[in-house]
Amino acid sequence: MAAATAPPPAAVATTLSGLMRCQNIRSSRPRAFYARCASSNASAEAAESRKGGHGGTRLEEAVPVGEGRSRVDAWISARLGGGGVSRARVQASIRAGLVAVNGRPVSKVSHTVKGGDLVSCTVSELQPLRAEAEDIPLDIVYEDDHVLVVNKPAHMVVHPAPGNAKGTLVNAILHHCKISTFTCLARSSAGDECPDSTDEDTDVFHVDQFAAEDVSSEVRNALVRPGIVHRLDKGTSGLLVVAKDEHSHARLAEQFKLHTIRRVYISLTCGAPNPNSGRIEASIARDPNNRIRMTAIAGSGHRYARNAASRYKVREVFAGGGSALVEWRLETGRTHQIRAHAKYIGIPLLGDETYGGTQSMALSLLRPRSPSKYHSGLSNLLSKVDRPCLHAASLG
Repeated sequence: MAAATAPPPAAVATTLSGLMRCQNIRSSRPRAFYARCASSNASAEAAESRKGGHGGTRLEEAVPVGEGRSRVDAWISARLGGGGVSRARVQASIRAGLVAVNGRPVSKVSHTVKGGDLVSCTVSELQPLRAEAEDIPLDIVYEDDHVLVVNKPAHMVVHPAPGNAKGTLVNAILHHCKISTFTCLARSSAGDECPDSTDEDTDVFHVDQFAAEDVSSEVRNALVRPGIVHRLDKGTSGLLVVAKDEHSHARLAEQFKLHTIRRVYISLTCGAPNPNSGRIEASIARDPNNRIRMTAIAGSGHRYARNAASRYKVREVFAGGGSALVEWRLETGRTHQIRAHAKYIGIPLLGDETYGGTQSMALSLLRPRSPSKYHSGLSNLLSKVDRPCLHAASLG
């Protein structure tokens, strides 16, 4: 795979340039964020495609006596997750009235169950979501007969979802690959912001999810392409690889699962980490107080947490430690991993309101460390940051 570069995200580059001025760094051009696609010598055996059924799967089980209280969606997911049923799928089943506790249907995914409760669940059927090709410009940094690497802009959602079926990366790729329609599994609109997924839960769209008589041959062919192998949050810019055929999808999915894909991210942070390089090993779990946020937890005792490890290195410190350009390398691929780990060590990403990287926090760190002549412009500068300053810079 040939190397390639991509231009910096405008808002982030502007902020970076402003921070450099605050530190009295004279430069004729701001330091750019580079997105590149590097070759990889890693090899892996193709994985057998995962089946996409589970509709109609039933669970009827009592919560063990003595077990503490927990959310019904989390409790069911913990028992069915090993079979490939996602928490989002469980939540859809609850909303469809297919879950009951002690014989009474529940409608809230946050319903609490306790020891002795009898829980019954029937997994809802998946509803195919049809996406149409749209002529949306793509920044393609690499392409061959098998894969496509795209430099995704910030604010673009990767997958179509109910209520958000247009303007996504999939819509744009359909047009580029000259596929008129695409049928995938419906996702909740919140799923793009905080999906229950990791590198072990790669996106595979199988034709056997739908009966042969339900779809045309054209759509059946489109079910396996374009194959979105991994994801980036809506606000994250940078490189994302797309498989153009089923064989490539299986190969890439296995590499993500085995963590042999090399990924480098760069970010601007509120504050600077100390020490300036290190390894963070803190499990990731969904925040019980905010369903769109994850939380990093020390140790491995949390029931629903998944092991996560990130390495970071400071590239440059700005404004005497008020901010820093930090490089991240992932050993695992959990939902919001960098964002949660950055908050965990006290340096939330600049612009990441969800994880504490607010404008007020940035100002409180930058103003005391910047010359007074720049104070009036800091608020205006930071107001232009409308998403977490995180960019997927390298993929190989």
